[in-house]
Order: sequence, then structure tokens, then C-alpha cells
Amino acid sequence: MRTGKISVGETSLRTKNIFVFGSSLTSTYWNGAATYYRGIYKYLHRLGYRIIFAEPAIYSRQDHRDSSNIDYAEVRVYQSPNDIPKLINEAAHAQIVIKHSGVGAEDERLEREVLTCRSPETKVIFWDVDAPATLARVEANLSDPFRGLVPQYDTVFTYGGGPTVVAHYDRLGARLCVPIYNGLDPETHHPVPPSPGLACDLAFVGHRLPDREARVEEFFLRAASQAPDLSFVLGGEGWGEKKLPSNVRWIGHVGSDRHNFVNCSARMVLNINRDSMAKTGFSPPTRIFEAAGAGVCLITDAWEGIERFFAPEAEILIARSARDIVNHLKRLSAAEASNIGSAMLKRALSEHTYETRAREVHAALQTLFSEETSSRFQPDAVGYKLSQVPV
Repeated sequence: MRTGKISVGETSLRTKNIFVFGSSLTSTYWNGAATYYRGIYKYLHRLGYRIIFAEPAIYSRQDHRDSSNIDYAEVRVYQSPNDIPKLINEAAHAQIVIKHSGVGAEDERLEREVLTCRSPETKVIFWDVDAPATLARVEANLSDPFRGLVPQYDTVFTYGGGPTVVAHYDRLGARLCVPIYNGLDPETHHPVPPSPGLACDLAFVGHRLPDREARVEEFFLRAASQAPDLSFVLGGEGWGEKKLPSNVRWIGHVGSDRHNFVNCSARMVLNINRDSMAKTGFSPPTRIFEAAGAGVCLITDAWEGIERFFAPEAEILIARSARDIVNHLKRLSAAEASNIGSAMLKRALSEHTYETRAREVHAALQTLFSEETSSRFQPDAVGYKLSQVPV
């Protein structure tokens, strides 16, 4: 396994500073984007970038830190909105300023004020980690101030969403929109010996959220009710007061240090996209790649684009109902499930690592700092690649 700097050849970006405003790099507590941030910025650092990540001290995340070894970024934890002007001033000295969606505090203010950092030497990027929610919000309110800000950003990156999200941001006037999909960090998510206390037939880890709960009921809890002879483990915050079938055990918040143990102790793992992500498609969440890293057999709900990432039946199992989930659990032998998990791991290591994603970000940043105005990102089989097209 390679460590240290990744060789990328000669480039003017090798020593660029990136200043980031995001929800949290230090904690996954009520923060599903943490794995994504860690993977992206860890491997951008290995490409030669200096990363400064500013996160607010909210939602008790600092009391639930689950990553103490962040040697790839300088983390600025700020205590109040009064700290923002100082951070904006520091950001203005970076070559790249990134405002992620869903910081969780003063988002509208940050979306507006980071744009004051723009200059010939500093590019400002909006990186949307929940594009379906952002786009639904601005469509519901034609006076949403973010509408007028979109064309002012040098580019928009998105957590996923594929052609639908790209086209929507184009209609809002984005100069460029580039999906940067989730991926696998094999140094973080990898096979480990199973933990007997977490053994089950099916595990699902996800916080209880308004646009996810109905789908968890429809897929996970209904499957448990239909298969009382099987055992199920539910992880994530917010489920403590939920009435669960007797064969479902809730284990609470699952920090990143426990992901591998949960995934490797289950016979199969379930992914359930939030409703908005499922409708948009092309949105594989971190959960899929965490399971892939463990080499475990994964079942996912059906949504457009999943086959672009993993081959159904050979590398991943698709379920359109609770009955499909139960059928998968009962028809596959342990050896067959293991083979699917191994194939998924092989595909993830080949095509979907965060090293690959970081290179995609690097290519997009090269375009921004290039004098070639005809460079655009065009879709390939899964993500987006750099190509020259007529203007």
C-alpha cells in the first residue's frame, strides 16, 4: 500500500493552499460527510496541497471526535460566528477557497462572504455535498439568495448526482459543475476479523433523518419483520425511541473506528439512500464504499446509475423491496455472498479509491488555473474527465 506523496508530475498546483469551510473533519457524529472529506483531503494533501479545514463547534461533535490522526490537514475549530471574519481573512490568502454545503452554522453568510476572497490569484468553489436538497430549496424559493451567488463561484463541485445535477446547476448559471463521487480509502476501510458481539445476518448504519426514515421502515424494518428467524443490527443516531422488531438490535452511533467491525461481522450489509438521493440517482453514499472496503456482500436499494459503479449480482445486490432483501439473504450461501463482496472490493480498489477522486479534483483545479478557456469536463462512464471541446 502506497503512502506519502503521490507523483503527479510538474504542475503549478503542487504547492497550492486550499482553505475549506465544512461541517467537520474530526467527527462523524451527525455528520455523514466526514468519511468523504477525510478521503478527498487526505489524498489531495498527498498530491502536494496544503489543506486548512475550518469547522464550527456545534452539535457536540467535539465531544465525539473519532479521528485523532489528521496529519493531512490543519483543522480550525471555531467557537462562534464572531470568528468568521478572521477565518475569511485567512482564507483570502489561499489559492483555493472551498465552501461546502451543510456546514450547519451561518451557511448563507459563508456562501456570500467566501466570494469576497475571489481574485486573479484565488479561486472560490462551492462544493455541494447534498445537491438534491440544495436544488430543491432554491426551486421552492425563487428569491433564495443562493441563486444569485451560483454564477459568481469559479466552479461547483458536487458529492454526486450525475447528469441531472450538472444540468440543474447549468440552468442556475454555474460556470462549471463537476461531480466528485464518494470513494474508498483502503487505509481506513478494510477487512478485519469479525466481532462476535456484532454478528448478524444484515446490518444497516445510518442516522434517523426525515427523508430517510420511511425508506428504512420500507426496506430494513419490514425485511426484519418478514424474516423473524434472521438477526439484524441497526446503527446510527436517533433510533433509540423507535419501535423496532424483536430481531433488530440498535447499537447507537457507529464512529469511523467501528465501521470495519460492524461491516465485517455481518453476513450482508444494507445501503439505503435518502429519498432525495434515490430520486436523483448517481449518488453512491460513503456507506457503499465503506462496505466495499470490508469486502462484505452489499445490498442496496435501487436507483439510477448504480450499475455504472458496480455490476449488479456480480459485485452488488439490488433490492426494490423488503421481499427482495429477504430473498437475497435466504438464497445466497456464505460462499456466494463472500464472492460478491470480494468482487466489489476488487472493483473499488481498481476504479473508486479516494486517490482516484483526488486526481479528478486536481484535474478540475488545473483547468481553473489554466489559460485554456476551452477546457470543459465531459461525462465518461461514471464520473467526469478533462477533455477539450470547442467553445
